[in-house]
Amino acid sequence: MALEKVLVVDDDPNICDVLRMYLENEGYSVILSYDGEEALVKFNALKPDIILLDVMLPTLDGWQVCREVRKKSSVPIIMITAKGDTFDKVLGLELGADDYIVKPFDTKEVVARIKAIARRIGTSPEESEVKEVRYDKLSVNMTRYELRVDGKVVDTPPKELELLFYLASNPNRVYTRDQLLDEVWGFEYYGDSRTIDVHIKRLREKLEGVSDKWSLKTVWGVGYKFESEEDE
Repeated sequence: MALEKVLVVDDDPNICDVLRMYLENEGYSVILSYDGEEALVKFNALKPDIILLDVMLPTLDGWQVCREVRKKSSVPIIMITAKGDTFDKVLGLELGADDYIVKPFDTKEVVARIKAIARRIGTSPEESEVKEVRYDKLSVNMTRYELRVDGKVVDTPPKELELLFYLASNPNRVYTRDQLLDEVWGFEYYGDSRTIDVHIKRLREKLEGVSDKWSLKTVWGVGYKFESEEDE
């Protein structure tokens, strides 16, 4: 499914208008919202495919909006944060955001980030091959973007799912944080290695105690691996 409908949430009308112009020129349908409460109303009513979400908003801030959206949906969320505020970036990721853009931003970069997410999530008819890895009580299906733990579907943001799929597709292999950034986030990502730590932490919360046949392991001083006793 391609990403077609973008909800842009920012209290600056000029930023909203510029983003709408660029995104509509790229063929996206754009919904604008200028405060947090209105954003949640429009999210629930109009079901956007992706959200661009500023942190500083009237009524409800971006953190609160992100938290409420994540209670019911794994729709991709790109946070818009203040320049150089590492706390904002990490908190957004911990709340379930998939990516972040730093103000002041280049509008072309925003479009590129959305297109990158669309490429990862969008599946054209010719891409009918099922992409899935299975382990004891665990299934990661990238065709449906679905995580099943002990038979139950667990809502998971796209980036967490992609990271788990990559590690689980290469069991018992150790990856550095920079390697995972390159392989999962790609060249268009400008973040730092703490992004990986945050996503691993969130995955562990979902997977803790599910099976003794596999686990997400920290290799101290190096990075992470998906350790498994099973043969794929």
